[in-house]
Amino acid sequence: MKIKFIGAAREVTGSKHIITTNEGKRILLDCGMFQGKGLETDGMNRNLGFDPATIDYLILSHAHIDHSGLIPYLYKGGFRGSIISTNATRDLCSIMLTDSAHIQEVDVQHFNERRVKQGLPTVEPLYSQVEAEASLKLFISLAFDRRFYINDQINVKFTNTGHMLGGAVVNLELLENGKKVHLAYTGDIGRQHNRILHPPTAFPQCDYLITESTYGNRLHPADKEIEDDLLQIVVDTCVKNKGKLIIPSFAIGRTQEIVYVLNDLFNKGRLPKIDVFVDSPLSVNATDIFRMHTDGMNEEVKALLKYDSDPFGFNSLHYVKKLEESKALNSYDKPCIIISSSGMMEAGRIKHHVANNISNRHNTILIVGYCAPATLGARIQEPGLREISIFGTIHPINARIAKIEAFSGHGDYNEMMTFLSCQDASQVKKTFLVHGEYNTQLFYKTELEKVGFSNIEIPEAGDEFELHE
Repeated sequence: MKIKFIGAAREVTGSKHIITTNEGKRILLDCGMFQGKGLETDGMNRNLGFDPATIDYLILSHAHIDHSGLIPYLYKGGFRGSIISTNATRDLCSIMLTDSAHIQEVDVQHFNERRVKQGLPTVEPLYSQVEAEASLKLFISLAFDRRFYINDQINVKFTNTGHMLGGAVVNLELLENGKKVHLAYTGDIGRQHNRILHPPTAFPQCDYLITESTYGNRLHPADKEIEDDLLQIVVDTCVKNKGKLIIPSFAIGRTQEIVYVLNDLFNKGRLPKIDVFVDSPLSVNATDIFRMHTDGMNEEVKALLKYDSDPFGFNSLHYVKKLEESKALNSYDKPCIIISSSGMMEAGRIKHHVANNISNRHNTILIVGYCAPATLGARIQEPGLREISIFGTIHPINARIAKIEAFSGHGDYNEMMTFLSCQDASQVKKTFLVHGEYNTQLFYKTELEKVGFSNIEIPEAGDEFELHE
C-alpha cells in the first residue's frame, strides 16, 4: 500500500492525500481547495496532480472548503466514484459547494470584464453550480461510529473530532496480503471544550497516523474570559466610539459560535442594545443545518435548548441574505456588529465590509481565527501596517485591528496531543504531519516524540511512501 501527499503538505490548505492499495484501489482522503496565494492559487487548484477518473473513492473528513472545495472540480474531471462522509458533512457540503461555485462565477465575471477591456482572453471558473450540484449525487453519508464496508478489503468508520459539525477522524481498515492495516486520518482536530459541539472522542488504535498540525507550536489563551473579552470590544467600539465592529468569520462553525456567545450575553442582559447582522447567505443556511443536528451538540447546548429554543437567534440579531440588504449596511450610520464570511477575508461580502470600514478610526476589525500566510486576513495583522490594497484600491488603516484567538476551531498542540493520547504511540508504525507550516511542524514533531511517537514524517507535496503491513 502506498500513500501520496498532494496538498496541505508543509502548508495549511488544499488537503488531498491518495492511498493506493495493493489491489490497485485508489482512495482520496479529502479534496480541498488551496487558498490564500493570490494568482498562484488558481493554478494550484487547476492542476490536481492526478487524474480524477482514476480515483475510486473519496473519503471526506469534514466540510471546510480547504478540505472539500475541489469536489466539483474532481467531478468535472471525470470522477464518478463514491464520496463517503458523515451525515452533517454531506448536509453542509450541499450548501458550501454550490456557494463556492456561485462566488467563483461572480468573481470570474468581474475579472473577465476587466480582461476584455485590456484585450486579454477570458477565463472560466474552476467549476459551475451545475457541476457542484451534480457532484452531490455521489455522496454516501454515515452516522458516527458505524462501520461501513466499501468492499471486502476496505471499510471505514467515522469518529468525532469536535472541529466542526460533522468533522471526523477517518478510521480505515484495509486488508492487505491477508493482514489488516489500520490507518487513521484525523482531518482537523477541535478544542477540548467547544461552546456548541460535542468534544473530540477517542478513536481506534491505528498502525499509521495522518494528523494535522496547524497550531503545532502554539498554545491558546485560557478561554474562560472570552465572553468578557468580546463584550469589552463591543462596548469599546459600538458604545464608546459609536463605530462598527466588523468580524470576518468562517460561515460554518465560527459564525455559529460567535452568535451563540452573543446570544448568551443577550440572555444575561449584558449585550448593549445594538443591531447584530450576520451577512452571509451561507451562514444563514448553515445555521439552519446546525439546528437540524442537535445530536452533535454538547451537553451545555442541549440543556440550554430546554429554555431557549433557538441559541442562534435573539431580538437584535438579523440574518442578511439579499445582496441589496448587504450593500445597505455600507450606509448604516448606527453602531452595529457585522459578522460576515470568509474568515481569511479572501472572498465573499466581508472584503467589501472591510474595504468600507477599515479607514474609519471609530471602527474595529476583529480577527477570530487562523489566517493563512499571504491572505488579506494575515496581511491586515502585520505590525505597523499603515495601508492595504483591497480590490486594487489602497485603503488607509485607521480602524483598530483586534484579535481573539480563543475562538479558533483548531486545538493547540497540547489539545491535539491530549486527543492523540488515546493511541498507544509504541504501536503506531509511522506518523505523518500535514496541514501546517513547516517550522510549526518541526516544533510539534519534537513534542510528539517526547510522548512516545516515533518515525514521524513531514511530507512535501508529491512525496509518496510505501506502507508495509
